Amino acid sequence: MSSSNASILILDDDEDVACAAQMLLRRRHGKVATLGDPRGLDAVLAGGVPDLVLLDLNFTPGRIDGAEGLAVLDRLRVLPRPPGVIALTAYADIPLAVEALKRGASDFITKPWDNARLAAAVDGALARQAALALPGSAQSAPATAGSRPASPLMGDSGPMRELRAMIAAVAPTEANVMVLGENGVGKELVARAIHAASKRAGDTFLAVDMGALPEATFESELFGHRKGSFTDARSDRAGRFQAARGGTLFLDEIGNMPLGAQAKLLTALERREVTPLGADRAEPIDVRIVSATNLEEARLFDPSVFRPDLLFRLNTIVLRVPPLRERRDDIPQLLHHYLSLYETQYGRPVRELAPSTLEALCTWPWPGNVRALRHACERAAILAALPEYRFEDFGLAAAPAVETPGPAPTGDLSLGTLEREAIAAALDKAKGNISLAARMLGLSRAALYRKLGKHGI
Repeated sequence: MSSSNASILILDDDEDVACAAQMLLRRRHGKVATLGDPRGLDAVLAGGVPDLVLLDLNFTPGRIDGAEGLAVLDRLRVLPRPPGVIALTAYADIPLAVEALKRGASDFITKPWDNARLAAAVDGALARQAALALPGSAQSAPATAGSRPASPLMGDSGPMRELRAMIAAVAPTEANVMVLGENGVGKELVARAIHAASKRAGDTFLAVDMGALPEATFESELFGHRKGSFTDARSDRAGRFQAARGGTLFLDEIGNMPLGAQAKLLTALERREVTPLGADRAEPIDVRIVSATNLEEARLFDPSVFRPDLLFRLNTIVLRVPPLRERRDDIPQLLHHYLSLYETQYGRPVRELAPSTLEALCTWPWPGNVRALRHACERAAILAALPEYRFEDFGLAAAPAVETPGPAPTGDLSLGTLEREAIAAALDKAKGNISLAARMLGLSRAALYRKLGKHGI
């Protein structure tokens, strides 16, 4: 689909919110409709499924549990051709928005929103929908036994085919991309794949571990310095922005940056220029930014952890790399690849995986993801002594940790009850100080007073 003919539905009971979003999006997209009551959704779908739905999570006044919006999301995701969904939520409802992501929403927007952030999220969601319609995407192509992807991102599971389709859709653009995922999932591989498929592929790909840069040398490392600008500056030095000119700058572990350094990075990105330490003039920069973090997505929206204005600069497109436990069908392919690699590297004999060993490795939880699997394969290739690999060769444990359901929770776990208990606990800890309790809960005083009235506290 092109941006001009995409169809968008805004499902929100607040007419002012829906109208504001409609006016903004109509400037860039084709058909933008609004609906104030989910009970009218069937009639809308009868006329055709939209490409994208902006979905509020609460419709009944006074409700905050999100059950109504999540029910609509579940209905949309089981359609033969499900639309993309962006959840609309208040800042305090971010855990609820994360639940929506788990159920299939592609993104969430906090209200009141930043117009640039909303437009970027819509562009990214529509790009994702376009990618899913391409041949080879998770919805359009079945897995082929024994097939190998052209990119280093191995795996034929649905999540990996979808990720590669997203990369193919966003790489040719100049949009900044944020890659989210746990440690060891291959976020740098995703960044390199974006660069390799971009118009900048012939130029530099430069990776920087932002968490490892001391704040005292942050500007020198990223923006460069002139001779004599500080004690050890014995010559001019180009920073990472200048070194990556024309190419892609990969800012890894960006969630670990201190807030002071975040402010300096934001200034450079806003102005598209940097000033080396000791220089009189700023220098223009020409790089595409791909960033990555292992922080939970909800924490990125915590202003005490990450600046919202910098986040909106970096996450024009968000790619989520699935953990290995969510794509277990890929484990046999990964095992055979890395075992073969290390057998060749270390001159070790070729061994087969015993069926029981393969089964055990496929059920292992792999908390360290692909990185942990790769290290385990290296160990096995070096130390294995029998004709077949045994589970013990991989140095994991005596037996795989099989995930088993725990006991059913007891007590009232509704969001309303939990919210009431959290407010009561905060008031108790703050000894009745409303301002202090509001800060503990991440609310304004006015918002806390409204919730006190709602819960009769």
